[in-house]
Amino acid sequence: MDPATAASGGPPLQDTAPAELHEIIVRQGALIYSFQDQVEALQSQLRSASAAAPSCDPPAACGESPRLALPDKYDGAADHCRGFLRQCEVLFSHQPEMYREDGNRCAFLLSLLTGKALEWASAVWDADPLIRSSSSYFAGMIREVFQYPAGRKDISLQLMELRQGSDSVADYAIKFRTLAAQSGWNEAALWAVFHGGLNPALQTELACHEEATSLMQFVATAIRLDNLLCQHQAGAHPPVSARPRVHADIPRPREEVPEPMQLGRSRLAEQEHRRRGHMRLCYYCGASGHMIHLCPERPSSAQTGAAVNLIDGALVEELGIPTIPCVTSLRITAIDSQPIGGGALTRQTELLQFQVGLFHRERLAFYVTSSPANPVILGFPWLRRHDPQISWCTGELVRWSDACLKECLLEPVSRPCRTSLVEDLASLGSGRIPRVYEDFREVFSEERAARLPLHQAWDCAIDLLPNASPPRGRVYPLSLPETKAMEEYIKEALAVGHIRPSMSPAAAGFFFVGKKDGGLRPCIDYRGLNAITVRYPYPLPLVPVALEQLRGVKFFTKLDLRSAYNLVRICKGDEWKTAFHTTHGHYEYLVMPFGLTNAPAVFQSLINGVFQDILGKWVIAYIDDILVYFTSLEEHMRHVREVLSRLQWHRLFIKPEKCEFHQSTMLFLGYVITRQGVEMDVTKVQVVTEWPSPSMVKELQRFLEFANFYRRFICNYSSLRASVPPSGDAMGA
Repeated sequence: MDPATAASGGPPLQDTAPAELHEIIVRQGALIYSFQDQVEALQSQLRSASAAAPSCDPPAACGESPRLALPDKYDGAADHCRGFLRQCEVLFSHQPEMYREDGNRCAFLLSLLTGKALEWASAVWDADPLIRSSSSYFAGMIREVFQYPAGRKDISLQLMELRQGSDSVADYAIKFRTLAAQSGWNEAALWAVFHGGLNPALQTELACHEEATSLMQFVATAIRLDNLLCQHQAGAHPPVSARPRVHADIPRPREEVPEPMQLGRSRLAEQEHRRRGHMRLCYYCGASGHMIHLCPERPSSAQTGAAVNLIDGALVEELGIPTIPCVTSLRITAIDSQPIGGGALTRQTELLQFQVGLFHRERLAFYVTSSPANPVILGFPWLRRHDPQISWCTGELVRWSDACLKECLLEPVSRPCRTSLVEDLASLGSGRIPRVYEDFREVFSEERAARLPLHQAWDCAIDLLPNASPPRGRVYPLSLPETKAMEEYIKEALAVGHIRPSMSPAAAGFFFVGKKDGGLRPCIDYRGLNAITVRYPYPLPLVPVALEQLRGVKFFTKLDLRSAYNLVRICKGDEWKTAFHTTHGHYEYLVMPFGLTNAPAVFQSLINGVFQDILGKWVIAYIDDILVYFTSLEEHMRHVREVLSRLQWHRLFIKPEKCEFHQSTMLFLGYVITRQGVEMDVTKVQVVTEWPSPSMVKELQRFLEFANFYRRFICNYSSLRASVPPSGDAMGA
């Protein structure tokens, strides 16, 4: 067959008429054009559909949640637990399609654990089916185990103990805000805690500023002020090369001379300064008709810029200070050139041993003038040489310069000064608070010590022996004075929260014992409770052994804690065991009372924890008696400050009336301690020497028990002691 015929499926082309062939060609061409039109129409529709359809980016941009970084591995650190769980929670909530099944979430949590956290999870993974099936249960178990481990302080306690210390206020504020967000406290309480945690110097500066209207404003003000103070300290002494050069032939504008020793004046606001200048008013008093240098209101005394050190003549006569004539008579005038006092300085004192505060000392001479309002004036040259930092808000000296720390603050005055300008060191034993420790005034506060303390890790637990019944003592009859004293005691203890009414089945008797001063001391008869209490075997210090290290020590400071036992809370749930009854009611203690068998051990454990790293180095602590000692006075003062700082941090308070500071000899726990060592107390020795001769075995035993206290001071005491008869009432039995 011909190929043409086979391809067309019809008769051969040579057999087709020309007219028919032309018709076929036309028909095929029409079909081709029709197909082309259809193709173009489809292409047009496709282009229109593409233009009308919204652009589709990758899946993450089409309304789905963004990619989140995976949480870091968690090793069980308590400080990171909260943040780790929060990151996992956010990841689960923002990517539910990836963690739809709770089991997948549990497996994901397990994969992020490491270290001790993974060891714990591996141990409980098979034992507790809920950990494998409930992510909320798994997260709760992680929080329970690692966020609050044994011994960790709760948020409220951390907030109460937060202090700025060496941190900047900005860093301190971050720690504060982190704890505040979890505390649930109101703004007033948070405000008080934040302010109390700031360094004392910054608290003083804040007192000079306008009071903030909100806590956040107060925090911002504290941060801004702290930054300004840091910038001021950093730029107080710029390098010489950084100072602008001023040529001598260029006139400099006249600046108002500062008044370094004038208190109570503040700089004019810039707007007020311009107003007074424009209206030609006095820059000092604001009145018209005169300029500042002729202002009658301006004090005309040498204190506004004293060029020398001055002392009032009346004080010189009162103290009997010897004077000598001045080699050259000096004319003394005020800034307005008007003479002051007699108008001339003709006499001056001899070199005096002069002391400011406690231990800033130097030899100084004063010119004698008439200045009763300010008996002693230290001139500008003295201020420039010593460069003290003074708080003009409180009028107190904050700190001395580094030069003074090296030259003026090394040792105390070697001999008594001839004037009373020096603070008497002996008065440090009188019980008042030395000025050098006034920034720790809170530690000496009687009012703060009376408040109900917070629950701490060292709370006093009262564990009873198995099957023990709560004891119930008798009600002691009281006399009229004792009844009145009891009512007053109950009223005060209820007011401060140390006791509360009780429905306890236990009850101890209440009575009084006499004091040396004739007063009455309340006592609770806890003998029944102590008999069924599990003893806490914590040892008390061996005082004689501890005192052996004091030989050669030059300075001693003794601190006595105020209401020591009452600074410790009774463990929650054990308060009912401390119940006591009186003729006027039934009460129980919230704080640790005197008389409990474990009270000394509990308190000694607390004190040892506070001073653990310095005990035996320069501190001895026996229950509520603390001794600080050292050979150098400068180091001793730093040690005392460290002890006071720790007491303040742990909210322990001391009695200033029973404290002695910086002494070379003192009585401590029945011993006399001196620079030479430890000696016996004469009063106790007198009791031994005047003891009547015993006639009974019990009397002899009582005498030996008392004398044993001083056996270490008696040579061959054990060989000198006579054998005590084993039995019998009479000595000859």
